[in-house]
Amino acid sequence: MLARASTATPWGIEARPVQVEVDVHNGLPQVQIVGLADAAVKESRERVRAAIKNCGFDLPPKSIVINLAPADLRKEGNHLDLAIALALLVAYEHIPQDVLERRLICGELGLDGEIRPVRGGLAIADLGHRRGAREVLLPAANAGEAAALGSVPVVPLRGLAETVQHLLGEQPIPALDPGALPLDVPDPVPDLSEVRGQEMARRALEVAAAGGHNLLLIGPPGSGKTMLARRLPGILPPLTLAESIAVTKIHSLVADEPPAGLIRRRPFRSPHTGTSTAGLIGGGSSPRPGEASLAHNGVLFLDEVPEFRRDTLEALRQPLEEGFVTVVRARARLQFPARFSLLAAMNPCPCGHLGDPRYDCRCLPQLVERYRGKVSGPLLDRIDLHVEVPAVTLKELRSSAGESSESVARRVAAARSLQLERFGAASSTPVNASMGPEALRRHCVLEPAGRALLDAAFDKLGLSARALDRILKVARTIADLAGSGPIRAPHLAEAIQYRSLDRRVTW
Repeated sequence: MLARASTATPWGIEARPVQVEVDVHNGLPQVQIVGLADAAVKESRERVRAAIKNCGFDLPPKSIVINLAPADLRKEGNHLDLAIALALLVAYEHIPQDVLERRLICGELGLDGEIRPVRGGLAIADLGHRRGAREVLLPAANAGEAAALGSVPVVPLRGLAETVQHLLGEQPIPALDPGALPLDVPDPVPDLSEVRGQEMARRALEVAAAGGHNLLLIGPPGSGKTMLARRLPGILPPLTLAESIAVTKIHSLVADEPPAGLIRRRPFRSPHTGTSTAGLIGGGSSPRPGEASLAHNGVLFLDEVPEFRRDTLEALRQPLEEGFVTVVRARARLQFPARFSLLAAMNPCPCGHLGDPRYDCRCLPQLVERYRGKVSGPLLDRIDLHVEVPAVTLKELRSSAGESSESVARRVAAARSLQLERFGAASSTPVNASMGPEALRRHCVLEPAGRALLDAAFDKLGLSARALDRILKVARTIADLAGSGPIRAPHLAEAIQYRSLDRRVTW
């Protein structure tokens, strides 16, 4: 007898449909799985047979062929166990075929019939919605994130026996109610008021948050670079629903435990300096998202950025420019979204004390040049703000608390609202940092005084064309923070001073 069940397998950050076809006939007892299955899928025959028998169903020895269509799509992971098991039960006439119609089924089986979680539950639910499924059957651990999508009924499953009872209508399992899911309560983040001094760096952090700009902090050890960086999430606006869905899809593919629901806080990723290129931007033999994609719609913080491998840093140029990572393999070409704000920190020299009045720097000029040269010019061009973070004095350390993250966040939210009106809700990137050439010409018109100032800066600092565009985008954000329609000369002057590494005297 021939039986069919619909399931899915991860493909990038999405899920691709897979049709399980099971043929059972008289012959030499064996189980064959065809359809470009990896080792984990092929091993499922042993898990499935044990789970079915331990749940009380009889499987007389016969010749079984399991086909996974389409045949040219590689199937990986543990997603197909439950669909294969249910198709086998149909083929052995334990359940009728019609109970599997228009149901998308995913889950890993334990030997006792327990249904264990899989990766990518939200992407599977999204696929079920797009294909018009009447139900998506998922492990209970995955059902929360999938049900939060709210577009298709998601049934939480815990065991094979109860799944069969649900399909037969004997003990129906109610679909999860998205409104009844517990709200995601993110952990508190450090407050900006804890930072003493560093007024220019605090201001740069606000500008970066308001316009989605990339920021480089340069200063000696102990000046507060990492402390400032870890307070950036506290002034960023919350994720929109579309952004939250995109972030949850990515994290669901790599998380050790499935998310309980949609992720509401913008990601903040801080990879180690020894991270490989594949670990940073994604890839591997079975391509998976890297840190750049895990920071999508959030912040990627690279502390001690010159200590990263040069080729690893250069791999960031594509996502910084285009907002996605392309991974090409012999059988696949995958794109992972990676539109993040880059926040980097570095010392001014190898010893870290160049320009620090408290210590003498003994680094030779050639060593300083070589150290800073680890971050290439093209990569620096893609960083909008270069800010010097000097050592904090004792007087500043004893000063009163500065402005809180809450008050700064209100200004950031107001500036983001102006950008949303400017670019429209339909825009996938409604922030100034993502303006293209046409938007730049339309929204960054300069007055005569501002044009003269920018011309002088271009000649004296030796700016590249890309750096010039970055200055205009930052000036637009500064004007938005001030509630100004046109870009004034003071806005442009502030934007120019954030290009410290373009000043030839610092090299």
